[in-house]
Amino acid sequence: MRFGANYTPGQGWFHHWLDFDLDAVRADLDSLAGLGLDHIRVFPLWPLFQPHRTLIRPRAVDQLVQLADAAAERGLDVAVDGLQGHLSSFDFLPAWTQTWHRRSLFTDPEVLAAQEEYLRTLAAALADRPAFLGMTVGNEINQFADGPHPDPDRITAAQATAWLERMLAACERGAPGRMHVHAEYDAAWYRDGHPFTPAQAARLGAATAVHSWVFNGTAQRHGPDGIATEQHAAYLIELSKAWAADPHRPVWLQEVGAPAPLIPEDRAARFTEATVVNALDCPDLWGITWWCSHDVSRSLADFPELEYGLGLLANDRTVKPAGRAFAALAGQWRGRDHRPPPRTTALVVDAGGAQDAPYRSVCAPGGAVFEAWARLTAQGVRPCLVLAERAEDAGHLKERQITEVRTPDEV
Repeated sequence: MRFGANYTPGQGWFHHWLDFDLDAVRADLDSLAGLGLDHIRVFPLWPLFQPHRTLIRPRAVDQLVQLADAAAERGLDVAVDGLQGHLSSFDFLPAWTQTWHRRSLFTDPEVLAAQEEYLRTLAAALADRPAFLGMTVGNEINQFADGPHPDPDRITAAQATAWLERMLAACERGAPGRMHVHAEYDAAWYRDGHPFTPAQAARLGAATAVHSWVFNGTAQRHGPDGIATEQHAAYLIELSKAWAADPHRPVWLQEVGAPAPLIPEDRAARFTEATVVNALDCPDLWGITWWCSHDVSRSLADFPELEYGLGLLANDRTVKPAGRAFAALAGQWRGRDHRPPPRTTALVVDAGGAQDAPYRSVCAPGGAVFEAWARLTAQGVRPCLVLAERAEDAGHLKERQITEVRTPDEV
């Protein structure tokens, strides 16, 4: 089991790349190592690293390597996101994709070639570092392909698949054999017609990355300490397995956090502990990477209110109650095998077809599958999920050790 944090610099947030201070980074990393974590996820800002289509700044790449080396010195492995893209409600897209140079992020040939070279360059710069885990193509870049984004580059599911395959191949060329993945926000699992699909998430890349945020209607519907709220991350982990071709494909809980006020500050530690314990009850979990490491400074304006207090540590690097809870679980699990018993009761997911899942909203909060899963869990059952197309496949059920299959209507 791996326990880590999404690294949000305490000084300057992600704008720290503009005034890169390695001593400040080292102090941040010391505070994370002090929690007993073993990895971080790092976010270069795409427009700063590749400000022109044919210019990838060598100094920026070198600073990324310096950060990775500083992390390794403190026992922290490093995963790097490439195309940022989108972070905490702000878009970071280079000028050569916008306004007078507007062209699709997903289909324009020149943009694709530039993205490939950027991802390959970052991966290659870190390929010889033992602490480098691998690349994530980008942070929730699927939000640029559909509403509710105010100005999306709309594409088909086939075009999304082609884009993902091409970007993952670029990461592999740069650093062969590392854990290269892609990561979407939960529209991929919950939004009918969204071009990024559950099948892509669960079948492309070295692992499935899931981002669990209960402000998506879960906490609003079930409350801060409801079963569905505290089990949301576990639900997404298990939902991903319904689409996986490999029944033991690793799943990375790559983002999860306690957003106020839906999770009140005085309940954040409880939510953190419950979320982690429930996720650990899911087989094939690779690791948990909490969002985020350090709070956002109140001196920075215009963030949604929930973004300011998500850190395991405060902006001054003092450990918060949620940080203590996460650190205690990391210490408890360090060095232990993660082998929870199989989940033998499966709930059927009928999303209208495995490939494009046109009716995947049944899996969203309020949907038949989501609410049935929550009810089963409240009854003490440890449910998994199985696609309707596989619900009577004896070989598939046996491989996953499923002995009982139930539909949402039956629940």
